[in-house]
Amino acid sequence: MAAAKLMVTDLAAVVKQVPTNYIRTASDRPNLSDVQTSDASIPLIDLQGLHSPNRSDVIRQIRRACQEDGFFQVKNHGVPEEMVNNMLRLAREFFHLPESERLKNYSDDPSKANRLSTSFNVKTEKFANWRDFLRLHCYPLEDYVQEWPTNPPCFRKDVAEYCTCVRRLVLALIEAISESLGLKRDYIDKTLGKHGQHMALNYYPPCPQPELTYGLPGHTDSSLITILLQDDIPGLQIMRNGKWVAVNPIPNTFIVNIGDQMQVKMKKRLLLELKILDSSHNSNSRNNYSLLKS
Repeated sequence: MAAAKLMVTDLAAVVKQVPTNYIRTASDRPNLSDVQTSDASIPLIDLQGLHSPNRSDVIRQIRRACQEDGFFQVKNHGVPEEMVNNMLRLAREFFHLPESERLKNYSDDPSKANRLSTSFNVKTEKFANWRDFLRLHCYPLEDYVQEWPTNPPCFRKDVAEYCTCVRRLVLALIEAISESLGLKRDYIDKTLGKHGQHMALNYYPPCPQPELTYGLPGHTDSSLITILLQDDIPGLQIMRNGKWVAVNPIPNTFIVNIGDQMQVKMKKRLLLELKILDSSHNSNSRNNYSLLKS
């Protein structure tokens, strides 16, 4: 029965051991002894200052974080806390729908704009990842929203509002990054031309042998910028100064990841990597937003 399951969510409910296609080679498995833990692993920037006389100080903080880390966290970001919590609730509700309902959105075709799938690319990868995801294109909204799931019933309406709000945050951050480089605020936005936005709801079910596999292995984001929302379950790590560093969740904050396209824009060759560990008894939902050059 387990072998017939398309999604990790359903597989995890019926297995007591990780199937062999998820088990990584010994040299490529999680090694928690090599991970640094810190309450201040990456900078936490208060964006409220962007709208005050302290704007120049916030711009300097953003510049330093982009140059030194390529990651930073933001608070007072303009996305209402109620909206954030509702988005996390919707993600959990979606991945806990009955299997038959969720699979209405399933596709293993990476070129499909809106789809539910598992791992990363099930057609080409050597090792599977202990992750399910729902990927949605969300800009322009009117071009994609009719392809989104209809269950939970409020999904389309609430997710559309959330995407719109996060998009405003992304555009404000792009302006601040432009300014931090000594450019006009609209420089990066104008040089992009037409661009899009996608969202990924990632779900990491409880794993019976988390020491053997990853939710996601180390990788970089190819997009311009990613806004990452964590729930309260730890698991995210970033590469900093050659060491993996755990990023513990802070309520009502976002993690900003400067993607490969932005690195080119900033003419800075930084290696930015992140990975997701699985917890043996916990699940996780995350939302990624990437502003993509078309």
